[in-house]
Amino acid sequence: MLAICYGSQTGDRWGVRDSCKPMKREGKEKGVQENEPSMLNVHLVPHTHDDVGWLKTVDQYYHGDRNNIQHAGVQYILDSVIDQLQKDPARRFIYVETAFFYRWWRQQSQNTRRIVTQLVNEGRLEFINGGWCMSDEATTHYSAVIDQMTLGLRFLNDTFGECGRPRVAWHIDPFGHAREHASIFAQMGYDGFFFGRLDYQDKARRMKTKEMEMLWRASESLTPPLADLFTGVLPNGYNPPEGFCWDQSCNDAPIRDDPDLEDYNVDEIVQRFLNAAFYKTNHIIMTMGSDFQYENANLWYKNMDKLIKYVNALQAKGSKVNVLYSTPSCYLQELNLANLTWPLKTDDFFPYADDAHDFWTGYFTSRPALKLYERLSNSRLQTCNQLEVLGGPKSTSGPFGEGDSDTMKRAMGVAQHHDAVSGTEKQHVAYDYARRLATGWAHCEVLVRNSLAVLSGSESPRVFCENLNISVCPLTESSQKFSMNVYNPLGRTVSWPVRLPVNGSLYSVTDTKGKTVDSQVGNYVCMSFKLICNIYDMKSSSLLLLLSVRWFHFSINNKSVLMYAFKFLKVTFDDTTGLLSSLTNLETNQTIRLTQNFYWYNASSGNNKESRQPSGAYIFRPNSSDPFVINKTAEIQIVTVSSTVQEVTQWFSPWVSQVVRLYEGHRELELEWTVGPVPIADGLGKEVITRLDTDIESSDYFYTDSNGREVLERRKDYRPTWDLKQTEPIAGNYYPINSRAYIKDDKHQLTVVTDRSQGVSSIYNGSLEIMLHRRLLYDDFRGVGEPLSEPGEFFDGLVARGRLLLTLTPPNMAADVHRPLAQGMVLQPLLSFQDGTPLANTKLEFSGLQDALPPAVHLLTLSQWDKDSVLIRLEHQYQAKESKTHSQPITVNLQVTHTFSFLLTLTSEMSLGANQWKEDMNRLQWNTGTKASKPLPLSAKDPSPWEVTLNPMEIRTFLLQLRQL
Repeated sequence: MLAICYGSQTGDRWGVRDSCKPMKREGKEKGVQENEPSMLNVHLVPHTHDDVGWLKTVDQYYHGDRNNIQHAGVQYILDSVIDQLQKDPARRFIYVETAFFYRWWRQQSQNTRRIVTQLVNEGRLEFINGGWCMSDEATTHYSAVIDQMTLGLRFLNDTFGECGRPRVAWHIDPFGHAREHASIFAQMGYDGFFFGRLDYQDKARRMKTKEMEMLWRASESLTPPLADLFTGVLPNGYNPPEGFCWDQSCNDAPIRDDPDLEDYNVDEIVQRFLNAAFYKTNHIIMTMGSDFQYENANLWYKNMDKLIKYVNALQAKGSKVNVLYSTPSCYLQELNLANLTWPLKTDDFFPYADDAHDFWTGYFTSRPALKLYERLSNSRLQTCNQLEVLGGPKSTSGPFGEGDSDTMKRAMGVAQHHDAVSGTEKQHVAYDYARRLATGWAHCEVLVRNSLAVLSGSESPRVFCENLNISVCPLTESSQKFSMNVYNPLGRTVSWPVRLPVNGSLYSVTDTKGKTVDSQVGNYVCMSFKLICNIYDMKSSSLLLLLSVRWFHFSINNKSVLMYAFKFLKVTFDDTTGLLSSLTNLETNQTIRLTQNFYWYNASSGNNKESRQPSGAYIFRPNSSDPFVINKTAEIQIVTVSSTVQEVTQWFSPWVSQVVRLYEGHRELELEWTVGPVPIADGLGKEVITRLDTDIESSDYFYTDSNGREVLERRKDYRPTWDLKQTEPIAGNYYPINSRAYIKDDKHQLTVVTDRSQGVSSIYNGSLEIMLHRRLLYDDFRGVGEPLSEPGEFFDGLVARGRLLLTLTPPNMAADVHRPLAQGMVLQPLLSFQDGTPLANTKLEFSGLQDALPPAVHLLTLSQWDKDSVLIRLEHQYQAKESKTHSQPITVNLQVTHTFSFLLTLTSEMSLGANQWKEDMNRLQWNTGTKASKPLPLSAKDPSPWEVTLNPMEIRTFLLQLRQL
């Protein structure tokens, strides 16, 4: 069979086997429409948008359950579409959400699978995007995005081969678009990217200037065109043109083409269809479908068949419009063949507003606990993946039973969905996402136990204390002696403070060599007083190396601890207000005025859309630009001073508190905040922020990360792409952060590293505000249909807790501190505990590398691919020019760095998505009128096959063959 983009003449540019090559056809088959070069070609793209959870859970959407909430059943959509595609070879359909297709495919007979495979090989059913879900772009971390894309792309590749490889990224519903996502798609080999939602002011300008399609240069560090991606804005969002929705869920009139009937409407519908003039070429794309449509695909295809027939019939009377079934990749090829010059885009598409007072910036923070749980689950998944490799075959089948990482991969894949980690789902769906992550970790826990048993030689039971964030761990609170095992998933040495609830007042802590580790026991407030053991290891002999396992032994004794001053940071408090007053970097001799407090914006409310746009799960709209201060003073309740940690607990109100900590040997100040339950008895919805006010002259500029990687410059009341008419002075200046934000002037840079995705802004000169929590009383009329008011454990409101890490540095030194700090926040050491002391034959220490990786290099992925191969991704974690020391190319030797229990015998480089060999990548090239350098060939970059050279912000993916020793 031939896979054909009808009317295209693309030669061999696909670089694939004959059965998938587009070919120039001679003549026409029945039902086949071709492009007409002298006409306006309208590409009809039949599609469905199937949310992987939103108003219903993933399972409910797939099975068509709880249709009283929303009528939607994905399995019936796929059944119906496959049936209708077989009835006419001209018909096309695209599908996006691999999480649903994977489930459907497993339930099909061999005969149905053969039919579907044929449709895929012929290009009649085409997979677009291809990730496990259509990820959110504001609140997702790049590592999790890459993982979920890899999961979906691998299934398609394993199932359909090259014909199943998506060539176009398709994000029609996410609420704003991140530059890092575009960079990821480009590095995965995609030819183009289409999305549906664009700020209303930006869209109006682009439609007027015919710039709805552009080239997005998505990295300031990677050499063009490595991160260049052709990007198009769809004309109708992702819906059909008004009046042309023929789904069973729609009310538009069908095409009534019997002229003998009184309600004949062909002429009327055809004339309504013939107007589209804001694109640069003689090709236009029309999305024919919407949310969960095509459950009865016959309705759609029967009317589209008629539309194509009657519009094209007018060509005999001089019409210059040609309508055809198509796909985004076929449309994209025609744009490429036009060989035009396209406008260049270098910033991003945040924030998104669909009207003057409707900024979708609230979801940057919505459901803060779920956002943290997703981030911690990502860390656990990376640990699970690594230990599966390091522990070998016994990791998945060992002394503690059958374990796997796949369940967690699928749960994390679903969690990246744009109505999952975004916090824009119904409450019962949020519970379901959390349940899936918990189930995934339960499977990983078995694997981790097995692997650690292999690495240590000990099968003694171990536990994982899941509630350390609320100072609960039954084993450490009840045992006189216990051991703690720490696994470091980073490729470099880390120093990590540990805080455990205990039952004694004095503890002796020793490392694997019997040396005493600094520790201190003190009181800590968590609803009631608890004894907390702060452990901090500042000795180089006890720092945790890459993939390392290390045991610490605890026993009660009567030693006292001496106190001494810390050498890197100094923080002062105002003795009148109890608030922070200054921060000093003692290394660089810098001091800034720093005050910090908590505030809340009064959320706008409304009983209907016509009164006043309310704040909701998506939209942030305060009814005033001035937030209410929670308290002008803070009560300092506890002060702890020791050789390991200094901390001050601040109480601002019964529902807001904070612990300020300095750890010995650390260059960051930790702010551990607790907010909630947010009171609503006064009838006011509240959006809670913390604001840092300094004397830094930031001049309305601030900086935010994009999905945890490259940093973008922001400016108050400004957009790089168009002349902004600011209508919401607070919400219109909010941006998403995944890992960091900062303000700076010529001398000072204050950087804040976060533990989850949040919304941030700089409303005043020298200030940085971060939204921490939201509790609202009204729905915002964007579909979710319920207020964002999380009940919490006791149904009186959710309590959220989190950490902010503050660093003060000169601007030219800042990245050297915040880059590793942010990676350490994302990939945290995993703690496990065993009662008593380790057995005599227990191996107390293990490291997967001979040496730590260079500071600029991050081990992004180490994962078992199949029985005989491992997938590894290495990334350069610095941007070009941001570090004098580390923003340089760096070379790593894959053979000499590891001490794995196997030999690496062969290495092959792959695309970022790991679904094609790097040497086979051959993307469409686009003209912007600017000179673009070509990437260096591999031979000029790598000194040898085993030596990998990384340029700033470059990620390289390798499939390594291995042989067990």
